[in-house]
Amino acid sequence: MLLDLSSYLGLFLSAFLTATMLPGQSTLVLAAMIHAGDHPVWALVAVASVGNTLGACLNWWLGRYAVRFRDRQWFPVKAETLAKAEAWYRRYGRWSLLLSWAPIIGDPLTLAAGVLGEPLKSFVPLVALSKTVRYVIVAGLVLEFL
Repeated sequence: MLLDLSSYLGLFLSAFLTATMLPGQSTLVLAAMIHAGDHPVWALVAVASVGNTLGACLNWWLGRYAVRFRDRQWFPVKAETLAKAEAWYRRYGRWSLLLSWAPIIGDPLTLAAGVLGEPLKSFVPLVALSKTVRYVIVAGLVLEFL
């Protein structure tokens, strides 16, 4: 039982960190766990989705409240990356959050949403949908090619 919890916790942390500006490989962790066949696929997708969505919420919070520190060396996003994300977000609005699953642009988009004041009530459903669909597709591909 403890091993099961630690497996789920590992997946959750991987997904959470992957959604932040820190490097992570939650897709590979999820694929490996599905391939191992020790856990229900729906549970793995759910844990990864929740972790990844909460990591994006951390980005939103950083954008909303910590952006005043953007000139500090430790701030996790380079100024030009944030500027590009803000321009994209201004152009396409909240619907751009449907790309929050995407490598490279997804994390800065969630940060930009916070900077530009996107309400959590619209942010969370769009990001959760985006990230869950990505994990469902990954799970389907893994199961297809097992």
